Amino acid sequence: MGTKILQFWSYFFLILFLSSHGCFSQNEEEEGIKRSDFPKHFLFGTATSSYQIEGAYNEDGKGVSNWDVFSHIPGKIKNNDTGDVANNHYHRFLEDIESIHSMGMNSYRFSISWTRILPEGRFGKVNRRGITFYNKIIDSLLLKGIEPFVTIHHFDLPFELDQRYGSWMSSQMQEDFVYFAKICFEEFGDRVKHWITINEINQIAKAAYLNGVSPPGHCSPPFGKCLAGNSDIEPLIVVHNMLLAHAKAVNLYRIYFQEKQGGSIGIAAGGNMYEPLTDSEFDKHAAERALIFDFSWVYDPLVYGDYPKEMREILGNQLPSFSDIEKNTIKESLDYIGINHYATLYTKDCLHSTCSFEGSYHPIQGFLETTWYRDDISIRETSEAAFVVVPRGLEEIINYAKERYPNKPIFITENGCSPPLGNGNKVEDILNDTKRIYYHKNYLASLAKALRNGGDVRGYFVWSLMDNFEWANGYTTRYGLLYVDRHTLKRRPKLSAQWFASFLGGNLQQLDKSSSFLNTNASSSLMDA
Repeated sequence: MGTKILQFWSYFFLILFLSSHGCFSQNEEEEGIKRSDFPKHFLFGTATSSYQIEGAYNEDGKGVSNWDVFSHIPGKIKNNDTGDVANNHYHRFLEDIESIHSMGMNSYRFSISWTRILPEGRFGKVNRRGITFYNKIIDSLLLKGIEPFVTIHHFDLPFELDQRYGSWMSSQMQEDFVYFAKICFEEFGDRVKHWITINEINQIAKAAYLNGVSPPGHCSPPFGKCLAGNSDIEPLIVVHNMLLAHAKAVNLYRIYFQEKQGGSIGIAAGGNMYEPLTDSEFDKHAAERALIFDFSWVYDPLVYGDYPKEMREILGNQLPSFSDIEKNTIKESLDYIGINHYATLYTKDCLHSTCSFEGSYHPIQGFLETTWYRDDISIRETSEAAFVVVPRGLEEIINYAKERYPNKPIFITENGCSPPLGNGNKVEDILNDTKRIYYHKNYLASLAKALRNGGDVRGYFVWSLMDNFEWANGYTTRYGLLYVDRHTLKRRPKLSAQWFASFLGGNLQQLDKSSSFLNTNASSSLMDA
């Protein structure tokens, strides 16, 4: 592996987790928060994605997706879980929409299964039964006063496109995506006013083409031991193709649909916040570079028409280039910025100091332990142990986006956590999720502060509506506001769902029908917003 590429990707792994997708250490004083701290028309919603909740993987004409195949490879997913049934949202969507309504949410972010609409991509026929399913969801949401916030591509794609030309590794994928997006605009755009083209292209690149923990499972040493892949260059190529696919879809939307339909369109990127490991200038610059090489890798091209100069200086010709025509197409190709924020990370400089890229690695759990050195001290942290809440990170990533991309509205398109269970996997402990309430109260307080300081944030989406198939972690990771019994698929609201219902003025009585296990006094105290 070339030194420059290793240094580039080291920004993502030679770090100490301050916060992760879990929520554990309550190291900051809890702040008060209330609905009136946000604008009247602010969107409060919850989020899901098609493969993670729908199930019905082979019903009503749906084709085979990359995740249908990948999840059936032994050892790829924890406990060999799959999304074949998932939460059976395909047959229970009305029940789930009622839960969203009962919590007082005024928006719902969901994704459209590419293979439910186009089982074989543009090489096959449109599946009208798939279109009917999403029409029912959209119409049902609107009847409840819930704004649909629709993601066109959230990780799952037709396996046919992987087989034909390697999906995102090929520029042909751009045209396939635009073809799919066009159908979505035509069929749903009269009612959908908020579109996300692609979810987390930076995370797709890293999980699928750097570490190999998502389909197609590509990687190379030292990042993993996969049967195929090149971690040096493939992540750069797939991001390049996804950016162009996004821009072409936005261009199509603006020319043929936007004026008539009155909607807006953007993209969602993973938005970690980075802080220096030490007070040294080198580590401070490393934290700045980490933000650029992660977040601005996505948004600089979409706002300014090219990759950040810092990336070009380090990667040189290994970073793909946009033609002049492509620069014109991609520049200003979004109406708003979507941020999926979960983590704040310490960053150590690897350009001017020695970094030890060591770590035990498992294809399911990712980097279990990462080692690097500071002042001759070996620092080791496991990803399982460092679940620390850092609410200020949300305000800081908003401020970064505001300053680097002025005049761009922002949506927090995902924010959430999966609290570790101290007493095992008992249902009562899962339902009584006080740590999740603590997490959201403090992150919402950070968001409110960002708004007071001039951040143009227009919505906040909790990940996730319910416990679901969490990719390589299967069903062992629980982000949901609703608990889902894996045997019966019965949904039960957690204490956090009740907190949101209280915070948003939802229907607690309707939501709480199956939650008699909760201690009344504890519940009422936590309901105080």
